[in-house]
Amino acid sequence: MASSRLLHLPSFYLSTTIHMLKNLLSRLRTLHRTPFLVILVDIFLSLYFWSCGLSPCTVDLDDGQTTVHFWGSTHRRSKKPYLVLIHGYGGNSKCQFWAQVGCLSQSFNVFIPDLLFFGKSHTLSPQRSDVFQATCIVEGLKKLGVDKYSIYAISYGGFVGYRMAEIGGDGVEKVVIVSTGIGCTDEQKFEQLRKIGRNPLELLLPEKPQDLRVLVNLSIYKFNPFKLVPSFFLQQFIDVMCNNYRKEKSELAEYLLFGKADSNLPVLTQETLIIWGDQDKVFPLSFAHHLQKHLGPKSKLEIIKDTGHAATIESPGALNNFIRAFIIGK
Repeated sequence: MASSRLLHLPSFYLSTTIHMLKNLLSRLRTLHRTPFLVILVDIFLSLYFWSCGLSPCTVDLDDGQTTVHFWGSTHRRSKKPYLVLIHGYGGNSKCQFWAQVGCLSQSFNVFIPDLLFFGKSHTLSPQRSDVFQATCIVEGLKKLGVDKYSIYAISYGGFVGYRMAEIGGDGVEKVVIVSTGIGCTDEQKFEQLRKIGRNPLELLLPEKPQDLRVLVNLSIYKFNPFKLVPSFFLQQFIDVMCNNYRKEKSELAEYLLFGKADSNLPVLTQETLIIWGDQDKVFPLSFAHHLQKHLGPKSKLEIIKDTGHAATIESPGALNNFIRAFIIGK
């Protein structure tokens, strides 16, 4: 009897091993459909933000109709000025500023919201304007006890940051705007869309890895690290970052792309630093000069050489140096 059981053991272990291997192979076949790499990157970025002294929080507005998610300094230092970072259309608070937050958090009490329909922020309101985005961020900051701050905003975030400065008034001390289209005329906007030669919504909200690669090539002037990224990972990124609230994100883009430019755009009262990459193919350098002319003597333009639209990826150190020198003189 004992010998018979011993003879069955190898057979049992063999069948168990075969079953485990089949299960493993089955999972490997579907691995490309599970966004595990994107989830891991998100976890890593969260841990990194924690290590920089930031922690997440959410603020409810309009009787719970709107929720704004922030990463903000856990321990606020009275000697540090407050700096609010506003991300662009292509990501969220973590994806946009991971290369800068370590340095900037040493000099500032940092607060970084997810704009509505990006990250963990959302609303039931049908409004899709940059003014509504700005109002929600300003109100959210007030609820967090942040009443006096400077703004650093990039790309789509520049539209929102500009409106925040308008709405916030004396509560906003200084403004840094990087590579944004606010202030351009309808003629400038449609001419730039013609030069790009593609439906901008297909690039801003890609459905396929190839569309995302085109967008990245358009945004980056120097070496493109995404050339080395496999397509299945890019598809995972699209599934997680672009397909959540796709309809609402499309409406946000349509509002700015196809709506009429604000012919009565106010001149900001705050000192404003404009920063631009000299190789920006999304918003060309002429947009920067146009914006500076509109803002007048309280504005200053700094140009970063050999840098495209994605300055936060290509030249984060130069951006940090300009921001610190402008706001705190260091």
